[in-house]
Amino acid sequence: MEEALGPADHIENVLEALLVEKGARQRFEPHDPPEPDDAGRVDLRDLFTYTIDPDTAKDFDDALSFRREGDGIRAWVHIADVSFFVGAGTPLDYGAARRAFSTYVPGLVAPMLPHELADDLCSLRPHEDRLCVTVEIPPAGEPSFYRSVIRSDARLTYGQAQRREAPARVLEALSLNDEVAAGLREARFARGALQVQRPEVAFSFDGEGGVADAHLEGEPHAHMLVEELMILANEHVAAFLASRNSPALYRVHERPDPQAVDHLLTKLTALGVPTPPVPEPFSPQQAAVVAGEASTLVARYAEQSGRGREAFSTLVLRALKQARYDPKNLGHAGLASTAYCHFTSPIRRYPDLIVHRALLRELGLAGDPLPGDLQELAEHTSAREREAAQIEYQADEICRAWLLERRLFELGWDERWSGEIIGLIGSGLFVRFGEVFEGFLPARRLHGEFFELNDTGTALAGRTTGRTYRLGDAIEVGVEHISRHEGKIELALPQ
Repeated sequence: MEEALGPADHIENVLEALLVEKGARQRFEPHDPPEPDDAGRVDLRDLFTYTIDPDTAKDFDDALSFRREGDGIRAWVHIADVSFFVGAGTPLDYGAARRAFSTYVPGLVAPMLPHELADDLCSLRPHEDRLCVTVEIPPAGEPSFYRSVIRSDARLTYGQAQRREAPARVLEALSLNDEVAAGLREARFARGALQVQRPEVAFSFDGEGGVADAHLEGEPHAHMLVEELMILANEHVAAFLASRNSPALYRVHERPDPQAVDHLLTKLTALGVPTPPVPEPFSPQQAAVVAGEASTLVARYAEQSGRGREAFSTLVLRALKQARYDPKNLGHAGLASTAYCHFTSPIRRYPDLIVHRALLRELGLAGDPLPGDLQELAEHTSAREREAAQIEYQADEICRAWLLERRLFELGWDERWSGEIIGLIGSGLFVRFGEVFEGFLPARRLHGEFFELNDTGTALAGRTTGRTYRLGDAIEVGVEHISRHEGKIELALPQ
């Protein structure tokens, strides 16, 4: 069936077409959500609570509360109780399982759940009563889990939280949030978690069909305020379920292969990046520790040298196994967690909804059955996650191409750009330039001789002169061609 989406010279229509073409945009199944009911729930509406999300977000999965108690701080992580509104085995539940994830592209979202749930009934909007599943974390001792009703007092964007643009009551809570999150991050890195931070690109549109601007997200501290508490809540729920041998979907990241980590160290050494010592014998457990130490050294070197921030962290990530979902708790090497799951985003991730049902069953608070074949569901959701990520990546590439074409119309096509080599293949190299743009420079456009990958895959080397183009090296490029509907940018060396 064909559907008219609008003129192809409007970026919003192009991105919508991408969602439709890739099957991310789907019709929702018939659903009559139950009326919210706070019977039997812990009433937390008098507890000061807030959310922190991107500027354009509407689906607020999580909210936070804090209270100082003596020398410590008690924290509450409130997560939307989606399982109350989406019954197991209903048509909507089957549809949500098939979609598995919400897919986000600049300015648009193909949600896993209908808007009346994702953006309204389940979304923890300010000044409205909302049903949650809460993880209460005392200063010391074990956490508790229960169904609750909350009323968020403030909705903050990451920018507002970063700049501390908020009323005094919110700033007081943010101060407690900061203290808790900083301690959690320090402890997580100390136990060997990977230190790989890659800022995302955010785009803005001009309202006339074009891409107006782009920037790298610059609120790392604000993201930490939320991220560390979400990681902690996920760990607590996973540990509880694992201790009960409860069937669920765990988020697993298996220990890396020692040979892959050894190859990583060889590449980093060839690039002049400090590396940690390798113990003997070199087991998978030790490989995970070494990978964590390498990520720390890479982050520190990139910060101090100003080179390789993206290229070197990508090398670290590629040396690791891919995170996935599994019915068994196999631990999460990247986070150095013995038990981990996804619990904190049930509006946009189906595995989180499964974990909610598993937790509530163990607590005796609900009886929704879990799917009969969790292994099949784990494989399906893992595959859908990769598909959604590929759509989101392609959408970013398209937006970059549209914006670059606009910039070149203003600056002229002979503009020279300073960039950095972020990737290599035998046929050429990938360059990040102008801060937010990425393009491909074919090896055939390199001047003077034939270039090929060296033995470590860290540089293109000339056969005759031995001249090299290495990962992390600065390079000046010009734009040769833009295929904006495909999101492809071809580069050349300036003449």
